[in-house]
Amino acid sequence: MRTTFYALAGAAAVALAVALYPTPSTGAAPERKPVGLEKREQWTTSKFVGSPEPPDPYTVQRVYKFGFNEALELVAVPGRNAWLVAERPGKIHTFDTDPTRAEKKLVLDVKHTIYGAVAHPKFKDNGFIYLSELPDGKEAPDGTKLVRYTVDRATMTADPKTAKLIFTWPNGGHNGGCLRFGPDGMLYVSTGDGSGIADSLETGQNLGTVLGKILRIDVDKADEGKGYAIPKDNPFVGTAGARGEIWAYGIRQCWKISFDTATGDLWAGEVGQDLWEMVYRVEKGGNYGWSVSEGSHPFRPERKKGPTPILKPVAEHHHTEARSITGGFVYHGTKNPALKGMYVYGDFDTGRVWALKYDPKTGTGKPIELAKTNLRLVAWGQDHDGEVYALNFIDGGIYRLAATPTGAADTRFPRKLSETGLFSDTAKLIPEKGLISYSVNSELWSDGATKERFFALPGASQIEFETLTYPQPAPGSVPGWRFPNGTVTVKHFFLETEPGKKRRLETRVFVVSVLGGTEEYGDQVWNGYTYIWNDEQTDAVLADKNGADREFVVKSADGAERKQKWHFPSRAECNLCHTVTAKYALGINTAQMNRDHDYGGTLANQLATLDHIGLFTKKLPAPPDKLARLTDYRDEKASVEDRARAYLHANCSHCHRKWGGGNAEFQLLSTLPVKELGAIDTKPGQGTFELKDPRILVPGDPARSMIYHRMTLTGLGRMPHIASNVRDEPAIKLVHDWIKGMK
Repeated sequence: MRTTFYALAGAAAVALAVALYPTPSTGAAPERKPVGLEKREQWTTSKFVGSPEPPDPYTVQRVYKFGFNEALELVAVPGRNAWLVAERPGKIHTFDTDPTRAEKKLVLDVKHTIYGAVAHPKFKDNGFIYLSELPDGKEAPDGTKLVRYTVDRATMTADPKTAKLIFTWPNGGHNGGCLRFGPDGMLYVSTGDGSGIADSLETGQNLGTVLGKILRIDVDKADEGKGYAIPKDNPFVGTAGARGEIWAYGIRQCWKISFDTATGDLWAGEVGQDLWEMVYRVEKGGNYGWSVSEGSHPFRPERKKGPTPILKPVAEHHHTEARSITGGFVYHGTKNPALKGMYVYGDFDTGRVWALKYDPKTGTGKPIELAKTNLRLVAWGQDHDGEVYALNFIDGGIYRLAATPTGAADTRFPRKLSETGLFSDTAKLIPEKGLISYSVNSELWSDGATKERFFALPGASQIEFETLTYPQPAPGSVPGWRFPNGTVTVKHFFLETEPGKKRRLETRVFVVSVLGGTEEYGDQVWNGYTYIWNDEQTDAVLADKNGADREFVVKSADGAERKQKWHFPSRAECNLCHTVTAKYALGINTAQMNRDHDYGGTLANQLATLDHIGLFTKKLPAPPDKLARLTDYRDEKASVEDRARAYLHANCSHCHRKWGGGNAEFQLLSTLPVKELGAIDTKPGQGTFELKDPRILVPGDPARSMIYHRMTLTGLGRMPHIASNVRDEPAIKLVHDWIKGMK
């Protein structure tokens, strides 16, 4: 029978909260009331503006006054000073490259999804354009189609009836769809692995399928029974069981590819899965590892490899700084001479832009960050002059890079906690009006530190209750709260360095920026900042973007001393856990907040209190005792199973869920029954750690259960793998007892 891990709030929770949260001022038990705050006070003192980092060397400037609807591709038209833009719902537009003359004109509407577009190199003579198209709402064995249309060059319009089917490949998960003509006149096609997650079809290394590949075909000729010809010099022509169209393989999802107009080199931006994004310089017959590896890192090393060695990427980006690479172009323009010969590319999720110079001696290139933008970089285009342009998915605008003016440094960002507008008296930790204290049911383990939490919404803004749902389908993932622009979350960390004495370590702050668009395409960014407390404990100073490590001496009651390492996270590390998949805020959600909290002598349910003061855009859909509540794993009155599942949910499930970024396919959401976690009797994919015949979870046998074992580690392989150096002994025992008692 399925166990319900989200228990309903009740008398037991009230009793526990009374025990845990005595009134600070008197030591007396707080008074139980229906709500903890009678009215809302507005927060008007925020000083979070600008950025703490030095100005980027480049900014982005909008080039054309108009935009497009769900634009996915921007390509120059050979022989004309004109662009083509492809919109996902099926429309192709053209306009002059000169912004003063540019007017949007509809070329073609195929009335279903298109991913890629390109014009024939001899477009001036033949009027051919090629589209990669998908059927809407269904999968098919030949669902992705390469279709040619003929454009009337006098009117720059095309009749859908001119469609000629050239090539098809299966659609399902990653469909690729990028089309580029090479300097050899051949058409190169990126297909994607056709899988939703972890290359479930194992197409990447399989030369018998065109999925997970970059293809090379001749569209000016046709072999018998085909709409194209396979070039005789393709690398796997004549290889038994291999598709002759393949140019390179081991590809997950090279969303955009391009050719260097000076050297003819083929470049690709590879969208990774769990931890890494890659940039490839694609060679003839090259094997780029997927899904045996993710870039240069093991992914499923036990899987069968293709016939040629796995090649390394030119550059890699960890998911702390990039989540969906959009490949660009090698710059050959004149407006930004410092970028000459550099490969310019960006990231869809973070809006960051980089450039790298390829070193043929090492086969690598070091990325240099050019700009941090609020764009959703879905595509790049290059005009006939070698200038590079970015296409923004949110507004369909087209942007170009421009050098940042000298002297443009932003000095407004608060460098001290006392400058943030969060506290009226920082040394005494007295918050400003409008900051709301809160607590959670199941805390994240932080090496024995205790915490105090606050959040604040600017002005009269409100929270949308449980409207954040992306990505779906994701079994067990419940909706999150959607916070307004400028929201700030605050968490103090205290370490007991000797009995009865706590030291302030750090204060972590998240600042929410709402970008517009839809949640599917990242309509918000949460930026994390760490303020490190000084030895005098009077103020805290903003940590370097790379974080820091310090050691503290901890004394026990018997006078013994030990050294404890404390890691202050980098700004990038904050986003490893606080992801779109985890709904950004790990603690401010229904299940974690549905508990009683001490509002300075008044004990009341947090959801009821926030509802009462009008913090939500709509009234709660039900009373708190009818809404989800995560078990407090410290509550010994609850079952061992519920407590252990709650601990794993709070500490592990932000990664170990579908789309969560954990390099394993099992889940640890407490909203799923154990049998649906994908963990029972599942072999570990990241090594055995010298255990005898281990599994992720072995009912009745903690010693063979990797979940338990990796909690006991303190070095390589420890889980959680960031922000923790100390074992959580009570939790280790709890998870041990749960597994031991499982049938």
